[in-house]
Amino acid sequence: MNDVVLWRRLVAEYLGSTFLAAIVVGSGIAAQQLSPGNIGLELLQNALVTGAGLFAIILIFGSLSGAHLNPVVSFVDAVFGGISWRDAAAYLPAQVAGCVTGAIAANVMFSLSAVSISTHHRATGPHLFSEVIATLGLLLVIFALARSGKTSYTPAAVGAYIMAAYFFTSSTSFANPAITVGRMFSNTFAGIAPASVLPFIAAEIVGGAVAVGLIKILYPGITPAESADIIVPHLRGADDPETELDTTR
Repeated sequence: MNDVVLWRRLVAEYLGSTFLAAIVVGSGIAAQQLSPGNIGLELLQNALVTGAGLFAIILIFGSLSGAHLNPVVSFVDAVFGGISWRDAAAYLPAQVAGCVTGAIAANVMFSLSAVSISTHHRATGPHLFSEVIATLGLLLVIFALARSGKTSYTPAAVGAYIMAAYFFTSSTSFANPAITVGRMFSNTFAGIAPASVLPFIAAEIVGGAVAVGLIKILYPGITPAESADIIVPHLRGADDPETELDTTR
């Protein structure tokens, strides 16, 4: 892809990641304030808002960058040829910076300190195993829909999967190294302590690696063109920076 399109996609990934972290952290703060002491209700509110918000974010930014918003998604996509390794590497800092910005914005919106390092330790064995499963499942959802040509369902499916994974995983399904880093900067309901960040990221990378193997087994015929359509079809670089993928399939 040419540099103009890459630049636009990086802006989309940054903004999408910013909104994602603001939604996750902000809804966690709101839930904590609205339902103090009721952890189950707080988690339900956080999950519902995150799922709905993720659906909307993908619709907003998906046509530009694919709305990966997640380094594991980007690098697994690179494995299958849907995005270049260079572009995947460029997505990573945009995604992380966006998630940090979004967490800080959420703190400010609720009159908290702009930066407050979380003290919520999460890195137990079950939590890390949960992150492997959560990340693996997310990637299977994304690539299964791309392989079957049903990417129009992906925004809703990803939002629904993450909403469900808040409850079926003990880790509440971070499933994303960028959001894991971002949530470190908010000492609130959705936060994660610095000591837990690297173990969580390692578990998410393992989940991504397992997903690569399973995708190759389940969908051995997946092509780079199909992989390029993950999440939703988006701008493709060519001689014309405005050329778009065919979304009529």
